[in-house]
Amino acid sequence: MSLLIVEPFYGGSHKQLVDLLQEELEDCVLYTLPAKKWHWRARTSALYFSQNIPISEQYRILFASSVLNLTELAALRPDLGKLKKILYFHENQLIYPVKKYQERDFQYGYNQILSCLVADVVVFNSVFNMESFLTSIGKFMKLIPDHRPRDLESIIRPKCQVIYFPIRFPDVSREHDKDPESFFKVLMHLKDLRLNFHVSVLGETFTDVPDVFSESKKALGSSVIHWGYLPSKDDYFQVLCMADVVISTAKHEFFGVAMLEAVYCGCYPLCPKDLVYPEIFPAEYLYSTPEQLSKRLQIFCKRPDIVRKHLYKGEMTPFSWAALHGKFRSLLTTEPREDL
Repeated sequence: MSLLIVEPFYGGSHKQLVDLLQEELEDCVLYTLPAKKWHWRARTSALYFSQNIPISEQYRILFASSVLNLTELAALRPDLGKLKKILYFHENQLIYPVKKYQERDFQYGYNQILSCLVADVVVFNSVFNMESFLTSIGKFMKLIPDHRPRDLESIIRPKCQVIYFPIRFPDVSREHDKDPESFFKVLMHLKDLRLNFHVSVLGETFTDVPDVFSESKKALGSSVIHWGYLPSKDDYFQVLCMADVVISTAKHEFFGVAMLEAVYCGCYPLCPKDLVYPEIFPAEYLYSTPEQLSKRLQIFCKRPDIVRKHLYKGEMTPFSWAALHGKFRSLLTTEPREDL
């Protein structure tokens, strides 16, 4: 139990990462909370974990996602505060989309900044995630009306690094923030043009589901093959292997696990020329406007052989667990400290 993993939002990519670490790394223990009510997890999970993680002299490293208020946990549990503390950013709250900048809850981003100051190592899943966070600190802190702290970016940056999210690719032969409105609008346009296509809409459903999902499912009718969450990872990969094209219309994305999994299964990716995507995918697979996306899809509907014969021109290996496990092992192992 030298490695203590704490995950307040145990679902999606957060769950995928810590499950992988627990399976692949020796001598670790995992404490989690269900992936519900994200805002409350960010606000209160530190107090819960402070009461429910047993005291142990075996812990040497604390690894947590940035949903956790690491500052509060370290203060409430000084024994955990002494550990080597590693904070992993799947996403950051300084640029997370909100309808109006004034609506952004200052506390979530502020908590992440404080957690970085307390952490010994801060790890981001992409360069885009790291730079968008660090370069936004100054502007974000200007929201404070007076007596603002200074030089936070220069204090935090030296302890930051990027380790891509590790994907255990399968053995195969081949949320509102994802902007479903744009996605379904493009599909309905294809249908209006009487182009032949089939679509699978896969993903986990949380509390709030936009009306556009149910409306689009009805409107797309027989074009829909699969709709909704597939609990079996094998079934999920099977659907990906049947597909020809995978589309992202995300308004925000800090890595894109699902897109890379689909590409590994043989799909041709179409992603916004924005966010993390230019860091991950070659320019050929990026679009700038919904109109560009629609035109590409119209061509593919008329000539599906283009994508079925296509060989992906990007790199997949750098994102695999096989390539990244050495970095994670190095990060999550440490020599015993004399003061422990």
